[in-house]
Amino acid sequence: MPEHTHVLFVEDDDVIREATQLALERDGFAVTAMPDGLSGLAAFRADRPDIALLDVMVPGLDGVSLCRRIRDESTVPVIMLSARADSIDVVLGLEAGADDYVTKPFDGAVLVARIRAVLRRFGHAGHPAGARTDASAATDGVLTFGELEVDTDGMEVRRAGEPVALTPTEMRLLLEFSGAPGTVLSRDKLLERVWDYGWGGDTRVVDVHVQRLRQKIGQDRIETVRGFGYKLRG
Repeated sequence: MPEHTHVLFVEDDDVIREATQLALERDGFAVTAMPDGLSGLAAFRADRPDIALLDVMVPGLDGVSLCRRIRDESTVPVIMLSARADSIDVVLGLEAGADDYVTKPFDGAVLVARIRAVLRRFGHAGHPAGARTDASAATDGVLTFGELEVDTDGMEVRRAGEPVALTPTEMRLLLEFSGAPGTVLSRDKLLERVWDYGWGGDTRVVDVHVQRLRQKIGQDRIETVRGFGYKLRG
């Protein structure tokens, strides 16, 4: 992670915003903290931060809508902050394009660890650890699965000859699947490989990202194996 990584932090609670900003700055981050969604969007467009932390419930433009606006313009990583782990807002945030979420109240060290984990995988969106490729299906780093082509060297995806725009997290997820076509990958394994979780995380993160990926590469391309996980159809 580069020094002085720029974090956009949008949070309407003054105490949480100030305390979190100080904690992040102590860990070497440069932080722009905003109290509402509209000022957060303006700061994003002006500063182009390296990562955005968005509270779900902020005034003016809520966090989910702000995430969607950011995702329309950029693939910058987004972490949503939600007050309840079982909130529908978590799923809505992930569906809007967020890469991860953290439940409030959160420990500062945990938040920093999650930020660094997201930044690591965004900085290394190439071949995932442990990924395998079938030489018979690959030509110059291009894997072909029906009408789907995955260029593992150029980090490009085409479907029926048309380019497919993926976020870095979606790309890493697809690389895991394409590196082991026909192999069932469990949600826990995907959390470990794609989200860099060395411990059990919320599998909703995986499920929502798989659904987003299906919408882009074809609903039937990734198969659900009930009780086990997902696999890519060769």
